[in-house]
Amino acid sequence: MDSRDKDLYRAVWRWHFYAGLLVLPFLVWLAITGGLYLFKAEIDGWWHRDLKVVVPAASAPRPASEWVAAALAAQPGTLRKLTPGAWATGSAELGIRRADGERVTVYVDPYRAQVLGTLPDGGTLAWTIRKLHSLKAFGPVARGFIEMAAGWSLLLVLTGLYLWWPRGDRKGRGGVLTVRGRPRQRVFWRDLHAVTGLAVGAVLAFLALTGMPWSVLWGQQVNQWANGHNFGYPAGVRVQVPMSQQRLPETGSTAWSLAQAQVPQSKAPASSGADDHAGHAGHAGHEAPAAPRPATPPDMLSVDAVMARVQRLGLAPGYSVSLPSGPTGVFTAAVYPHDVAQQRVVHLDAYSGAVLLDMGYAGYGPLGRWLEWGINVHLGQEYGVPNQAVLVLACLAIVLLCVSAAVMWWKRRPARALGVPPAPADPRMMRGLLGLLVVGGLLFPLVGASLLMMGVLDRLLAPRLLPPATPR
Repeated sequence: MDSRDKDLYRAVWRWHFYAGLLVLPFLVWLAITGGLYLFKAEIDGWWHRDLKVVVPAASAPRPASEWVAAALAAQPGTLRKLTPGAWATGSAELGIRRADGERVTVYVDPYRAQVLGTLPDGGTLAWTIRKLHSLKAFGPVARGFIEMAAGWSLLLVLTGLYLWWPRGDRKGRGGVLTVRGRPRQRVFWRDLHAVTGLAVGAVLAFLALTGMPWSVLWGQQVNQWANGHNFGYPAGVRVQVPMSQQRLPETGSTAWSLAQAQVPQSKAPASSGADDHAGHAGHAGHEAPAAPRPATPPDMLSVDAVMARVQRLGLAPGYSVSLPSGPTGVFTAAVYPHDVAQQRVVHLDAYSGAVLLDMGYAGYGPLGRWLEWGINVHLGQEYGVPNQAVLVLACLAIVLLCVSAAVMWWKRRPARALGVPPAPADPRMMRGLLGLLVVGGLLFPLVGASLLMMGVLDRLLAPRLLPPATPR
């Protein structure tokens, strides 16, 4: 390589090192927890078998109103949501807001209307793994680090591809497609890292991009922009029906592209006196008495009537029905199955049962459709077992990528030093590359801020405190 190419190589290697320094611990964490969450149904079916699995009876399931009565007898409060089992051996899950305000999920045998047990809302083992994966369990600051890790992962992939790219001084396939040397040698770990990175780099970049919608800053801003410009909002929201100020996520879990969707309003009969029922069970957000009582005010549709109506609409198995919030609220049936094309949200008038809105994947804007597909693939859902298998192999490869990077660095670093790769002889090369990275960082503000911070540290501290590593 001539001096200019060598300077560019050193600049890229240096930033690849910084990216790895920041990201590797997060990547290992994300790969392990994400790999586990791919099997959420299997994990919960095993760990919570006594709550999730029932023995089917010869007769049909009992009416939903009996499930509700049993759940409210066990956990007095307000019914929020009802989820029938997605298959014959699945229990029904009823979301209850207790009199003390705590949200719990009551599991009921649908054939016998018997309570199987109770968990806090989002208290299953799989949901705990999901909250650990996103660092949601540790607050918004920790989630900001996940957002930075996703952006730096993209930088790792791009710089790693440049470093791997065959050059004239590298002959044959050794170190490009095959691994040379033995485990005791540094070249073995260097080649293992390069070849593994080549194999998993595209998947890693895909996971980083499709994980961004959940991020604390970038994801929220893009969601609002996409919805505000009709790229993500379903076209059905634009029809002329009275809309409330309630957002769909307030009724339960939703698709990412529906996070800003407003819920329509029911039209109460003139003689209903609906305003007098704001405190009745089924009106989420209001204090409920300690004793069990009906899931909806008497002038609204019964739970049994609503469940029958939803079944006739043909939603995919696994749907949930959320109850009205206030006298002008609606019944909302929603399902987010493995097949993204079957995503659907239906709002029903609480008094007449009329369909106010019927949203599906086909009605999303182009950005919404792409993001929902990416999220479904990210979760290992869209293509079933093949999707899971690819992602499991990717998670294992990401862990290997991180381990090989750590071993390679350990073997290369000088004694009692961090071993930062050597800086380019021409400092303009480093500044130019940083400038390009910052332009990319403008798309991801937290990543851009961390890039600038690392640039300052590299300029001020690295020359004095961090002796350089030996060449690759």
